[in-house]
Amino acid sequence: MSSSSIYNHRSLQPSGPGAVAAGPQHSMARINDSFEAIRSEFEVLVNEVGTVRSQRDDFESKVGSQVNELNIIRQSLYELEAQHGKVRQQYEEELARLRSENHALRQGGGGIPSGGGHNAPIMGPASGGPPSSISAGGGVPPFNDPYFSRNDRDRDRDNVRERERNERIERDRERDAMRDRERDRVVDSREPKKMKADRMKSERPDVFSPASLPKLPPPGSSSGPPPPSGPGQLSSGPGLPPPGSSHGLPLSSHPPGSSSAGPSPMMDVHPPANNGAVVPINTPGGGFPDEADLASLPAEYKREGTDWFIVYNPKVEKVFNVNLVHTLMHESVVCCVRFSADGRYLATGCNRTAQIYDVKTGHKSCVLVDDSVGKSGDLYIRSVCFSPDGKFLATGAEDKQIRIWDIARKKIRNIFDGHQQEIYSLDFSADGRLIVSGSGDKTARIWDMIDGTSKVLTINDPDSLNNDAGVTSVAISPNGHFVAAGSLDTVVRIWDVATGMLVERLRGHRDSVYSVAFTPDGKGLVSGSLDKTLKYWDVAALMAGGGSGGSSGVKSRKEGANGAGPSGPGGSLDYVLSVAVSHDGRWVVSGSKDRGVQFWDSKTAVVQSMLQGHKNSVISIDLSPAANILATGSGDWQARIWSYN
Repeated sequence: MSSSSIYNHRSLQPSGPGAVAAGPQHSMARINDSFEAIRSEFEVLVNEVGTVRSQRDDFESKVGSQVNELNIIRQSLYELEAQHGKVRQQYEEELARLRSENHALRQGGGGIPSGGGHNAPIMGPASGGPPSSISAGGGVPPFNDPYFSRNDRDRDRDNVRERERNERIERDRERDAMRDRERDRVVDSREPKKMKADRMKSERPDVFSPASLPKLPPPGSSSGPPPPSGPGQLSSGPGLPPPGSSHGLPLSSHPPGSSSAGPSPMMDVHPPANNGAVVPINTPGGGFPDEADLASLPAEYKREGTDWFIVYNPKVEKVFNVNLVHTLMHESVVCCVRFSADGRYLATGCNRTAQIYDVKTGHKSCVLVDDSVGKSGDLYIRSVCFSPDGKFLATGAEDKQIRIWDIARKKIRNIFDGHQQEIYSLDFSADGRLIVSGSGDKTARIWDMIDGTSKVLTINDPDSLNNDAGVTSVAISPNGHFVAAGSLDTVVRIWDVATGMLVERLRGHRDSVYSVAFTPDGKGLVSGSLDKTLKYWDVAALMAGGGSGGSSGVKSRKEGANGAGPSGPGGSLDYVLSVAVSHDGRWVVSGSKDRGVQFWDSKTAVVQSMLQGHKNSVISIDLSPAANILATGSGDWQARIWSYN
């Protein structure tokens, strides 16, 4: 009986394992719940880390901006102190000279400084005015002049008063110049573009230098005579317009140029005004009125943003509005900007990196960095250019190399090596087969994207100014048959792509040409120069086949003097650093050292508006090939995207 009960008890045991098996299932459920909780916590932490990272980037950007501002202020204080000491020394020297002159006048008794004779110039009120106030022979005016009939004491008193007034004017000009320099200065110590020659370095600073401050002429110098270098003489340094040129305004004509294929007229043609000819735009006949004030213009002719403003020409019909779309902060000077062929993306070049932005959102979609390059020192990307299909980006830099980037893979596809100096400009042909480059080594090169071969376009002009013909800008014609290049020797040259032969020299600029651009139809070529003018060259005959031989008939059909807008902040005449033509060919846009961007009517060469939206020189501009969008790059470490509708 006991044995049977034992067996019955054992027969109940098989139900036991089922109960025990429920334990692990319950544990797995709890583990899964724990994992889900951990996953949720992790996702929350990831989101928080992303937010913190974004905030950190914003803070770093703000701190960097503040540090930059502090460095600018500190450097400006140093400059102010040095300038103050210089002005004080000049003032003391002038006072000492005036005392000696007064003493000589009193001792001479006849009103002429001792030892001067009749050939010594009189340092009276006439010395501060135009040279015409002194006789053509360089001596003193006739003694029956009323100036000599007054009492010696009154004459001396008038002398002192006149010179004190001139000193006050000069000090005011110096202060205005210092204010401009304080606004223009940036911290970076690299110069992002080579200047023309040693003579220009001594007379005029590098307008592309992120560190150096251009020594601007006194703001009042355009309205009055410049300070004389000697009694009755006006100074005009090498490379600068002579006094008769109205500080960079275009002359009525220029000497004809010559073509390698034969003589060609290069005169600047100015038809009568009723034929739509350009009028110097700071005259009553065209452009903005003289000394226009932003506050005095009617409300419909001006518009202000938070840190930008635009002024419209009151003498022409207002046909578009400009709006700021995006501000793209960079880590250094923005040396170049370029749209993709479809207008969807914008590439920028700065120190060591090329960056690509979505034009619609302003989002930075790609950063291209060559990690194989050493980390010491700077390496500015001077030029960028998209391939027509948008798959590749070409970059030209200070290390003399052209890198072709595969944008999707962020890898270098090709490196073209051959230039002997820095590369300043790049441009793709419309079919994407060729890319042309311009360098400071006085050559342009045409590279084949498929086999990597190159064709060298050399400059061997015996009359090249100072033998400095470094190529600053290149452009390939829409039909792909010609390459245009602007250079430091003031000449725009055009080569035949197929033969590599120079077919045209376009002469007319009086200073270095920093930018060239073809019109969309290929019939026009626009050039911008340090002579403060833009020129529109009619190259229709050349495009139609005039480059194969004989005279091409290229001429400067229109021109305009830059910076003729109101004399607000940075509104003075200044160097043209970049030009671009709109996709419909209606507008020509220029960027200049005075931080201004100007819209020009391509048919009349009259300025439509002047945009101020940067705190430093506008080094590069580009217009979208597909929409009414403008991009600007500046020495203030910003690129900006604008719309004009």
